[in-house]
Amino acid sequence: MLALKVGIQLYSVRQALQANPFQTLEKVAEAGYKYVEAANHNALTDDGVGFDLSAKEMKKALDELGLQIVGCHVNPLKMDRLPAVLDYHQELGNKQIGCDIEFYPYQDMDYLLRRCELFNKVGEMCKERGMRYYYHNHYQEFQKFGDKTVYEIIMENTDPELVFIEMDTYWITRAGHDPLKLMEKYQDRLVLLHQKDFPKESPQPIVMYDGVIERNKDITYPMFEDTKDPQCFTEIGTGVLPIQDIINTALKAPNLDYIILEQDHTNLDEIESIKKSMQGFKKYSGVKWE
Repeated sequence: MLALKVGIQLYSVRQALQANPFQTLEKVAEAGYKYVEAANHNALTDDGVGFDLSAKEMKKALDELGLQIVGCHVNPLKMDRLPAVLDYHQELGNKQIGCDIEFYPYQDMDYLLRRCELFNKVGEMCKERGMRYYYHNHYQEFQKFGDKTVYEIIMENTDPELVFIEMDTYWITRAGHDPLKLMEKYQDRLVLLHQKDFPKESPQPIVMYDGVIERNKDITYPMFEDTKDPQCFTEIGTGVLPIQDIINTALKAPNLDYIILEQDHTNLDEIESIKKSMQGFKKYSGVKWE
């Protein structure tokens, strides 16, 4: 039977990593996770995964803990920095990098098409090295220019051989769209899947555009952070998202091997939170941990 390997986005334990990176990685491994996706938000000065370590040192640490890196967000994404970043990740053994937060607000169609051109160039640089580039969504990609969403425009104006996607099912749902339909539509480009969960009781409606923020606003990053209520996240498998249906649909995607758990906010200790998500996620079929 087909099964997705389960990983963890290290953003879920970012505060612990900042305080003690090696001890935190050790705890992630002890919790039972084998696969990790990193998030480097200091890519202007750090070529790697946000630890300010050489690729050799980072690889040694991961190998000793039995951890495998399966992706990394790189922010900001700058063409002059990209060769050094890709060199690092090749040495580390990571075959794909992505980006998420730095390209909104989308401003106008010309701006968006220029971003698509940039994504193609990044994808070409990755492909030349035997790597992949992927784009991660939030809810802003489901704003519209005319009758098309930003997400549709990105998909239509980027090369499917160069630009892949990491779908975040939580943010697709909070944009008022059906992640199952989008996963089916773009299944050939889907290389990573982010899974969060939405609590049964929440201070906000599940759709952000239902009174939290205006659908046509130019949403800046500070605005995104200000409207992202920490109480709208819960440990994965304890909320209301149709996770088994998501897994069943994901299994049809030919290039998808990993489903990545991510916790933006928690009321628990970060390590306890990812342990609870692991336990909650073990009730689902179609996934494996080894």
